[in-house]
Amino acid sequence: MSNCLRIASWNINSVRARLDIVERYLREEAPDILCLQETKVTNDLFPEGPFRQLGYRHFAINGMPMHHGVAIISKVPLRHVERLDWQANGEARHVGVEIDGGVRINNVYIPAGGDIPDRDENPKFGQKLDFLARMTEWSAGLKDKTLLTGDFNVAPLEMDVWSHKQLRNVVSHTDIEIELLAKMQAAGHWVDLARHFVAPSERLYTWWSYRARDWEASDRGRRLDHMWVTPDLTATAKNHVVHKMCRSWGKPSDHAPIMTEFDF
Repeated sequence: MSNCLRIASWNINSVRARLDIVERYLREEAPDILCLQETKVTNDLFPEGPFRQLGYRHFAINGMPMHHGVAIISKVPLRHVERLDWQANGEARHVGVEIDGGVRINNVYIPAGGDIPDRDENPKFGQKLDFLARMTEWSAGLKDKTLLTGDFNVAPLEMDVWSHKQLRNVVSHTDIEIELLAKMQAAGHWVDLARHFVAPSERLYTWWSYRARDWEASDRGRRLDHMWVTPDLTATAKNHVVHKMCRSWGKPSDHAPIMTEFDF
């Protein structure tokens, strides 16, 4: 009997507005678990019905009206649901669960941080930095086998952005964000699965702006979406992919899904 489990993550930018492409993705790629960010819907209005019809009968939801929101939908049972407030203001940006084998899955939507990379001029940027600091403290205390995934809104490496030189002072690729993300990674001894399978010298993106007239031709992307594991899970990861084709589907999200296949 195979213990293969495919876990995907996708910032969908409104699950109800893009329900058709989420359903298409589930039909075509059939992950066992899908972590969604920016669901933009309250828990009571989350569209469980269509997912149940596709075999996803287990849900862990943390939603709010109009903004943010995260959800985990799954073919396998989810237990011990946890909702942490790393934003420290009640925003719905995290949901965590446990699956068979004692593995914890944490789905997070880290704040974008606004446009100005200065805490004093832009309080949203300060909130983002504080969010990362709280996640670092949490990471340092981990004891369980843990997977952390979602939209981190930080592209840490030079080849995670289309132009390191031009984006050095642009939010998501500033030195201070990269430094804080590295501290968080070190605190949990996290393994970045994308870069475990794809060399840091190779370009790798998960997000392309809506502003680009032809996003695919210009390919001005950033790797904002991540999947990390504690070291005890590294050997269970068999492959990692970015499903870039979803960015060209009708009424797309500006993010593409990422997926890792595990053998637990």
